[in-house]
Amino acid sequence: MRFRLKTASGSSITVQDGVIAPDDAAVDFELDVGHAELRPGLINAHDHLHRNHYGRLGHPPYQNSYDWGADIHARDADAIGEARAVPRRTALLYGALKNLIAGVTTVVHHDAWESDFERDFPMRVARVPQLHSPGLSALELNQLPVAAPLWIHLAEGVDAIAATEVEQLDRMGLLSPNLVAIHVVGPDAAGIERLCASAPGIVWCPTSNLFLFGVTAPRELLERCGEVMLGSDSLLTADGTLLDELRIARQLGVLSDHALTEAVSEVPARRLGLPAPTLDVGAAADIIALRKPLLAATADDVALVLVAGVPRSADAHCADIFAQCSVSADDVEWRGVRRKVSVELAHAQRSVDKSRASRTSSTRISSA
Repeated sequence: MRFRLKTASGSSITVQDGVIAPDDAAVDFELDVGHAELRPGLINAHDHLHRNHYGRLGHPPYQNSYDWGADIHARDADAIGEARAVPRRTALLYGALKNLIAGVTTVVHHDAWESDFERDFPMRVARVPQLHSPGLSALELNQLPVAAPLWIHLAEGVDAIAATEVEQLDRMGLLSPNLVAIHVVGPDAAGIERLCASAPGIVWCPTSNLFLFGVTAPRELLERCGEVMLGSDSLLTADGTLLDELRIARQLGVLSDHALTEAVSEVPARRLGLPAPTLDVGAAADIIALRKPLLAATADDVALVLVAGVPRSADAHCADIFAQCSVSADDVEWRGVRRKVSVELAHAQRSVDKSRASRTSSTRISSA
């Protein structure tokens, strides 16, 4: 199937067999997306797809992420147990829905690789060499060769435990351009210098950090050290989607608009070894239509999302694309945003909503 997306401004993109095709060929249909900008899908450099349905847990502020983990397992054990009972694919699809509805077409899932990612999953999941954190992955860290490629939570906290993790990785020879350090909230001055000297990638998740600790990664680190990418983290701690992270990051005024745009596009693509995001002929048809400029947009402004040319999410104006592409779809409402999405995503949303309703009902009965 070949089709063309057209905007009110006169720009257009032709899609055929999952890639962007020359714009002068005959098409099976045209979709007028209206007043919107067509751009490559966003890249989310950090999420835990299987944990977005839990809801936000914790009683901050904390000194480090290990304290947070111990606290929620002590105080919120019932809620965690009920969330874990949700079927794994349903949980993963709910995480995908959160990303897709906000224009993310590629995500880094920071956990064990899932076979579901290779079974008709609705978005691209980038596979990276990763460990959880120095405090929870000490044995595995000791087995890594010097300068091994690694994505890891680092210095996620504001105390000495967090700060000393930078020195720990330095002693092990793991501070290198091959390192991608996630969060990095609490390095001390010496840690910042070590990181800047080694030029790692940095994944910044501002709303998650602000919730847990009241602060986020140091300005000096973000301005000087390596390449900065943006991650949404999961809804266990974060505010919402990657677009929410972008807007909060912009409000903090640390990075330029250009750097923030690259933090969800060129920089993570380069770090992941992916082609640079583009709308050039021959590129993968991972395309989104935005009704506001990227750095001001919310999920409600994402009119259309294609992954490899397949529609995954569309607002009312663009919803006909599902029928025209013979893709089964249904309506959902996610945090007040109404969209038509591919049917398996809609089923995951309803399953999670049903689980939450049952949990709320059980809580009310037990407290009556």
